[in-house]
Amino acid sequence: MTRVIRAAIAGGGLVGLTAAASLRRSGHQVTVLEQAPEIRVAGAGIGLWPNALREFDRFGIGAEVRAMGREVDAWFFDPTGRALRSADYDDLAYRYLLVPRAELNAALADAVGRDRITLGARLIGYTETDDEIVVHLGNGDDVRADLLVGADGVHSRVRAQLLPGTEARPHAGNIAWRAIVPAGDERPEGTVLTIGRKRTRGGYSRITAHETMWFVNQFEAGTRTGSKRDRALERARNLAESGWHEELLRMIAATPEADILENQIMVVPALPRWTSHRVALIGDAAHGISPHIAAGGTLGIEDVGVLRDALDTAPTLRAALGAYEQLRIPRFERVREWADEVENADGPAESAQRYAAFSHWMHTTAPRP
Repeated sequence: MTRVIRAAIAGGGLVGLTAAASLRRSGHQVTVLEQAPEIRVAGAGIGLWPNALREFDRFGIGAEVRAMGREVDAWFFDPTGRALRSADYDDLAYRYLLVPRAELNAALADAVGRDRITLGARLIGYTETDDEIVVHLGNGDDVRADLLVGADGVHSRVRAQLLPGTEARPHAGNIAWRAIVPAGDERPEGTVLTIGRKRTRGGYSRITAHETMWFVNQFEAGTRTGSKRDRALERARNLAESGWHEELLRMIAATPEADILENQIMVVPALPRWTSHRVALIGDAAHGISPHIAAGGTLGIEDVGVLRDALDTAPTLRAALGAYEQLRIPRFERVREWADEVENADGPAESAQRYAAFSHWMHTTAPRP
């Protein structure tokens, strides 16, 4: 496509900022509409796979992102600390880059250009015509564009108008706790990932030379009592037997209550479509899933690359959005199947095998620019 597209991007998180930076690099005009008063950070750290890093390379921040993160060579463990890996796959299936979200979002905002990001811009709806799309904001302002990209997360307002009745739903009983703490004397290589009793999983990893991220997740978590720290410790004990993970328990016990993130995991139901003639959903707005496969951010960044390539090569905007949708929906149907298989694995060894199978599939089938 030779003409310049005016793209309004709803959402200034990881995927929205990536989309803005990527489309800008392709010569399109971008405006990011972020409802928060500042660039927000949802979560502590994020794992990025090579397919995400290739997209960052496309618009010039790949080296910076690699420098701010730490490569994780993940191992699975049972709750006694016995290390597990599937012999069917090589080490590549277990490697990813763990990056602090705050630093990553700041780098992306700089790549977009801060002057192209409108803060305090709460989208309340849009009007789509043959000639343009008009985005309506809560303060009464309108933003006119050729394309609206909905990157506004699992509770997407763009999706709510495009596909009424597709509200995000709780992944029943799936609760996650996590925090970033100063690095101490814990194992520098981390303990990603221990599969424990009562459908609990978790561990920790160095995220920088001086910081460690710990996390605990439980399916069917049941009634929660006490403080966030109490609740996280209760689940972490399911990961700690025979002296294994004593450092994780100490880490959680020492974390200030205010620094602990506790989240009910929300998921977006499978959608019949992701686009209209001038709207495209990307990232969690299109396919928010449970984080237990550690691929949500990477899949959203994959969306960006596929959308950008379609916009740059298709003869019309409508054709580009159609091509994007036809490529992404079938891929994500398979991702959902993989997520279910990993979630329902029977014990640590089967979890390690199924995760490696999923990771291998992701590496070998990822779209390449």
